[in-house]
Amino acid sequence: MARPLPASLAPALPAARLGGSFLPWVLLLALTVALYVASDLVPWAFKYPRAWVVPLKVWINGLMGWLRDDASFGLFTFQELTRAISFLIEQPFRLARSLLSSGFLIGIGQDAVQVWPRIPWIALIGVLMLMARYAADPGLALLVGACFLYLAMFGQWESAMVTLASIVIAVPLGVGLGLLTGIAAYRHPRLERAITPVLDLMQTVPVFAYLVPILWFFGFNPVAAMVATVVYATPPMVRNTVLALQRVPAEVRDFGRMAGCTRRQMTWKVLIPSARPGLMIGVNQVIMLSLNMVIIASMIGAGGLGHEVLAALRRLDFGAGLEAAIAITLLAIALDRLSQAFANRPPPAHGEAEASFVRQHPYLVMTVGLLAAGWLLGLLIPWIQSYPNEWQITTGAAVNDAMEWINVHFFDTIEAIKAWLLINLMVPFKRLLLGLPWPAVIAAVALAGWQIGGARLGLVTAGFGLFIALNGQWLNATETVYLCGISVLIACAIGVPTGILAARNERAHRIVRTIVDTLQTLPAFAYLIPAVMLFRVGDFAAMLAVVAYSIVPAIRYTDHGIRQIDPSLIEAARAVGCTRRQLLTKVQLPLALPEIMLGVNQTIMMALSMLVITALVGTRELGQEVYIALTKADVGRGLVAGICVACIAMTADRLIAPWAAARKRRLGIG
Repeated sequence: MARPLPASLAPALPAARLGGSFLPWVLLLALTVALYVASDLVPWAFKYPRAWVVPLKVWINGLMGWLRDDASFGLFTFQELTRAISFLIEQPFRLARSLLSSGFLIGIGQDAVQVWPRIPWIALIGVLMLMARYAADPGLALLVGACFLYLAMFGQWESAMVTLASIVIAVPLGVGLGLLTGIAAYRHPRLERAITPVLDLMQTVPVFAYLVPILWFFGFNPVAAMVATVVYATPPMVRNTVLALQRVPAEVRDFGRMAGCTRRQMTWKVLIPSARPGLMIGVNQVIMLSLNMVIIASMIGAGGLGHEVLAALRRLDFGAGLEAAIAITLLAIALDRLSQAFANRPPPAHGEAEASFVRQHPYLVMTVGLLAAGWLLGLLIPWIQSYPNEWQITTGAAVNDAMEWINVHFFDTIEAIKAWLLINLMVPFKRLLLGLPWPAVIAAVALAGWQIGGARLGLVTAGFGLFIALNGQWLNATETVYLCGISVLIACAIGVPTGILAARNERAHRIVRTIVDTLQTLPAFAYLIPAVMLFRVGDFAAMLAVVAYSIVPAIRYTDHGIRQIDPSLIEAARAVGCTRRQLLTKVQLPLALPEIMLGVNQTIMMALSMLVITALVGTRELGQEVYIALTKADVGRGLVAGICVACIAMTADRLIAPWAAARKRRLGIG
């Protein structure tokens, strides 16, 4: 029989507790009960009065109208500024689109005449494989070649090149803007403190909310979509730039000062080269977020693969949508691996002075030769210029037939599962949340913040709740919390045990990692189509899509949390006779709990971001507000609803992250 854990392990395994006294919670419970009893006397506590709503969205619309119509900055108006930005972005985008997609044209619309073709598909694949070989090894070259070959074989080349043309412009803009802002924040700590809340807000506001003001100022066109992409993808570059510069060793800075570097030389000759690995992480994140924005940006004129996925969603064509979603995934994988390879590649060695240009730059010469040969042969041989339609393959019909077969043969089972979960879980939970008095909910959040992080955190979390109430979004926010809460509970109920299994079994770890990597690279919209095809529009289909999209962090963080435990503690527990079950429940889970909670936090963030997208399939919450605002170009409505979603996200983050950090310190693993 297993013995209890010895006292020597006790310091490493403190009991989990929220901290603070239970008395405030008892008083809050009494206050809530009193509000229920006196509900007829205080109806405002259960339904926020319209008379108390602050007309913030009206003020925002007024400000936007003034900016668009009347604002001026010295020599130019705001409209002229937006037109100048559009012009500066449109010129390189036209060049990229001509090279990759349309070819070089003279004229407009149907009267346009092509004077020089685009880069042939086979030449572009060859160039990308050469880049991969230059940056890494033949294995990466084969991977990149296979990813782009899929685009041609499955008829996604045209759309993918439109998407790639926008990416090759948006990514450098996002990287450059983020790098310059990060350098300025590094040099001026006050600026860093000032922009940190802005960056937090930008990274938690739903993506749809970015589109509304940009659509207002820039119209419906690819340039507006690229502006939205740059705004969405820049914050991680700013954060990584500041962090990378701060982590440059002190001796490197001292060396620069001893060498007599000016401030500019210190930045560009010393700090930036030393911070290159951290900066390249930011570049990689900009690429990934830009590709994540592809589908949503297509709603305001981006076109490309995102348009294909949206069109498939509208006609519930899962097969076509899946092929386009996989194309986005493979494009993301190829660009991700290429950027990582260039980040990790050592600086090239200088060639001999007497060596020829060809020997010094062989890959550049091969690239130019391949492009020239591809263009010339493409003029003579059509299949070299464009992948023939008769060579294309598709699995769309087979996938749709499989979905139809599932619907026909398992309709009763699917409906029974859906009805049971709705009746026994979702509807009761929704009624419980909708029935809570809003002052008590705000007080509970503030009390939790106070006990976890002190009075300041309590005031901040209370402020988030008050902002939602004051703007008349309490009911919509409650609907959001209901759907997010149910989805996160189910995702954690599946993800945490899966992560435990992966952490304790190497074969399971490899299988789970493959599945998780696949789930993480699929676009969010790809989860909506099968959910709607099987369960129709509504909260249940939205919940399933959110669970599938947000389950990855729960698995990853649980797996990582258990694997990072000090092996000596595991051996000590085994030495005193712990069973496998005791080892899990008494040692591994308590020590991994902070990491697991960080995974829950990330699951909440991903669930909230997905909820805004599920507004397309009929949910009634803050995401629907943002979507309606986009369709009506109502900037104030969209921004207020988006900020309310950000308030929910930041509340969860501010409560979970400090608790996890404090517990890590108590466990001695922080």
